[in-house]
Amino acid sequence: MTAQLLAAAGGGKLMWYLTRGSGTVALVLLTVSLVLGIAGPLSRRGMRVPRVTLAGLHRSLSLLSVVFVAAHVGTTVADSYAPIGLEDAVVPFLSPYRPVWLGLGAVAFDLVLALVVTSLLRVRLGARSWRLTHWLAYACWPVALVHALGTGSDPRAGWLQLTAAACVAAVLAAVAMRLARSGASLERRLAGGAAAAGLAVAGVVWYSAGPGARGWAARAGTPATLLHARTLVARPPAAPVKPALPATFTARVQGAVTQREAANGLVDIHLDGTFAGNVSGRVRVVLEGLPIDGGGVSMTSSGVAFAARGTPVYEGHIVGLEGSQVEARVSDGSGRTLDLVLDLRLSGTSNVLGGTVHGRTV
Repeated sequence: MTAQLLAAAGGGKLMWYLTRGSGTVALVLLTVSLVLGIAGPLSRRGMRVPRVTLAGLHRSLSLLSVVFVAAHVGTTVADSYAPIGLEDAVVPFLSPYRPVWLGLGAVAFDLVLALVVTSLLRVRLGARSWRLTHWLAYACWPVALVHALGTGSDPRAGWLQLTAAACVAAVLAAVAMRLARSGASLERRLAGGAAAAGLAVAGVVWYSAGPGARGWAARAGTPATLLHARTLVARPPAAPVKPALPATFTARVQGAVTQREAANGLVDIHLDGTFAGNVSGRVRVVLEGLPIDGGGVSMTSSGVAFAARGTPVYEGHIVGLEGSQVEARVSDGSGRTLDLVLDLRLSGTSNVLGGTVHGRTV
């Protein structure tokens, strides 16, 4: 049963990485395309790069960004972890999952679709109408940036913070260069620069109080069943023996697997065990999902509780399933985080569980 469950849900990890990766690449490509669009007119004012080269690069990057946006939408819909349907990718603000911030992604996707359609019909629309419609690209980028920070699972991750900061810095630099070399009056250039700087400051304030702060997942509108399934996990007891966990550890796991039917046709699977080695304590893993043909469950939510002797209870959720291997990330009340890898196996046809747990402090 465990092997079937893990095999069925193991694709979720791949889909999760594909969704995050394609969305990040799409944001970077949209940023570069926007920067080239802003700096394009400067090629007529002494820049060494020919205008036709910039135009060709801008067009190629725009088409490539559309490909990654489509891949991002497709993998998001295909991933069964969050309740996101195809209509949520097109019709904004209706999804039960983070409706506002996912809705902004739908707005950005609709703007991209409008740009693609109008570009295909450019000859029939005429240059003036197409150029006016093409201004949607300037609205698409900030909407996509806010969507990435508000909806994604990594708003506080260093790599995403650096990526977002680099994208904003690139756009601000292009705007500054455009304003510095424009023929507008000094007052208008200063007003444009102040507006751009003001928007950047407002974005930093929003991020600091929103996605960059603790508890954003709940405030953003994540369904309660996906909030790491905290209500599914009972806190295992811990006795004070050791003051802290080592940086890395490995321990043997023994326990049992139980399964029961929950509401709405869902199935709950509980993996309860004790571990002993250079650390000892108790661990519980709870998976909830829909039963699939041929046995097993397609995971929709999960919860993990880990308690070594002498340490606080660490709670979190599953981040990856690969064969009989469960990967989880858990944290205690003070923000200390552990990465756990459980190599599990069933003993024959019984529900007796064995294996090992590997841990690493983050």
